[in-house]
Amino acid sequence: MSNPLLDFCGLPRFAEIKNEHISPAIEALLKENRAVIENVRADDHAPTWQNFVQPMVDANERLSRAWGQVSHLNAVMNSPQLREIYNANLPLITQFYAELSQDLLLFEKFKQLRASVEFDNLTPARKKIIENELKDFRLGGAELPSDKKQRFLQIQEELSKLSSKFNDNLLDATNAYSLFIEDVEAVRGIPADVLQTAKELAEADSRAGWKFTLHMPSYLPVLQYADNRDLREQMYRAYATRASEFDSQAGSDKDNMPLINRILELRREAAQMLGYENFAEVSLATKMAISPQQVLDFLRKLAYKAKPYAESDLQALRQFAAEKLNLPKLEAWDLAYVSEKLRQERYAFSDQEVKQYFPEDKVLDGMFKLVEKLYGIKIVPVTAARNIQRWHPDVKFFDIHDANGQLIGQFYLDLYARPTKRGGAWMDDAITRRRIDNEEGKPTIQIPVAYLTCNFSAPVNINHQIRPALFTHNEVIVLFHEFGHGLHHLLTKMEDLGVSGINGVEWDAVELPSQFMENFCWEWDVLAGMTQHIETAEPLPKALFDKMIKAKNFQSGLQMLRQIEFALFDMHIHFDFNPNDDNTVLQLLDDIRKEVAVIIPPDFNRFPNSFAHIFAGGYAAGYYSYKWAEVLSADAYSMFEETASDGVVNAATGSHFLEQILAVGGSRSALESFIAFRGREPELDALLRHSGMETA
Repeated sequence: MSNPLLDFCGLPRFAEIKNEHISPAIEALLKENRAVIENVRADDHAPTWQNFVQPMVDANERLSRAWGQVSHLNAVMNSPQLREIYNANLPLITQFYAELSQDLLLFEKFKQLRASVEFDNLTPARKKIIENELKDFRLGGAELPSDKKQRFLQIQEELSKLSSKFNDNLLDATNAYSLFIEDVEAVRGIPADVLQTAKELAEADSRAGWKFTLHMPSYLPVLQYADNRDLREQMYRAYATRASEFDSQAGSDKDNMPLINRILELRREAAQMLGYENFAEVSLATKMAISPQQVLDFLRKLAYKAKPYAESDLQALRQFAAEKLNLPKLEAWDLAYVSEKLRQERYAFSDQEVKQYFPEDKVLDGMFKLVEKLYGIKIVPVTAARNIQRWHPDVKFFDIHDANGQLIGQFYLDLYARPTKRGGAWMDDAITRRRIDNEEGKPTIQIPVAYLTCNFSAPVNINHQIRPALFTHNEVIVLFHEFGHGLHHLLTKMEDLGVSGINGVEWDAVELPSQFMENFCWEWDVLAGMTQHIETAEPLPKALFDKMIKAKNFQSGLQMLRQIEFALFDMHIHFDFNPNDDNTVLQLLDDIRKEVAVIIPPDFNRFPNSFAHIFAGGYAAGYYSYKWAEVLSADAYSMFEETASDGVVNAATGSHFLEQILAVGGSRSALESFIAFRGREPELDALLRHSGMETA
């Protein structure tokens, strides 16, 4: 097949995809999909799953898979040419799905199917899909008067463009900044491996000294370790003002604040067209939480519990900074540095010391062994002989087999930061598990495939030898988190696309499997087998692990309040904030900080301008999901603690978690799945206990 984006018989053909393939493929698939839609619209027979739902599922999956490959490449191998093509096709994709969700005839046919005898005979999974479809039609504007549907469609198209532009601006602003330093005294305190990478970056630009950037593997160690306070301030100011009016290197056309205001205005308008007061109510219509007020009450209850601990954390920092570091006034660019120094004094170890025990190969091997024991699976790296096409030479590929040796899933792993990749870490689906007919017309199971993407430090060349990538313990936690998402997608046993993997799972429960996995990063039985010092080859000493455990809840109050601050900002900005009033986005954030925060950033800080989760991702009026799902995950993990006669890596409890949480996907409500696993509704106590906070 000449166009690799139109080949759905196997894995994506990344090595063959060219920019010129994208527009013709999307045009062909949109034409094909519209023909399918017209056929089912024109069918006079009573709607059934086979004659009505299934044809649309098949067609939409082809479009989704092709566009998913384009979107993925735009996120991990961004270029001006690809970005231009992506942004040219994005409105076409948005228009198609918006038109689909507004199609009153299709909506009526789904309602007919819901009311038919056929519905009563469908599987619970298919019943759930139809219920979800009906809700999506209502939220998509299907019930709007015809004169308002066009405006609703225009809003969706403009929102897609604005979100894409927000991400582009943020990536460009991050890439635009670089700082070259030649004075060895100016980089004192920064770890050797970070300096080596900075040296290689400078050499690549034919410059002497070191090159520092705003990509996390470069930025964070400077803030955490650099003794040079002016350097820390310079880097902090650049990072905190990315894509804002203060960002001189990126340019004024990269300021995200006008986009934020327009996004909020359009979301509010669309929500009110649907009969809701605000966008938060629209967002929660597909989540576990019932109302914005319930979410706000939940967040403030957590804030009430966490604030005394946060105040104690900050007081300890200020006292240490003044007495030991001669810093009578603690600034924003001092926090990570002073925290690291205090941690070293209080617990007698540093992140950098721990990092030497976590080379990439040992971490991956240990993580795979953990889930193999928990879920009775086997993870196997795919050799070059299989010739799996990848988008970058650093990308790895793995097969997952069940206990009988049957292939049940596959995933790509893209771990290292690079200028062409957007920041953060995420899991995305490449192919979703479902039952299909093979080329001979026989039913078969489509193997699910996932993308797992991080932004860690790459291997470095030291004394003409390539040293494996080393991960901080926090990066290990991030990796486990994303792998938890991946397992949710890959270990599903659902055979219908709409509820397979994470599909159909309420957004505020989708973080349950990922945050659940993080808990194992604090278990000796797990860590002991996944560590090896990069020089001595010794495993992590138990004494050092014990120090890590003592430091586990170091500044947990500050960390929890920070997440609550972001979540309150997100909910309020979509609930009771009017972008047309005099109050600004920044003033709203200031008001929330005055209420719950104990650390107030400088006036120049422009955090909203880089808050891609809510302005360019799927977390609008949903950022609270991290804390909401953390309650679920901590409570779920407590069952492993309760059954830990031979350690928490309990295969029986793991099998129970697999069957009741991972395998069922979105085929039933998240609350039903949680109760089926835990035997009761979730409770807050486990989260507070894991965070080192009293439960009284």
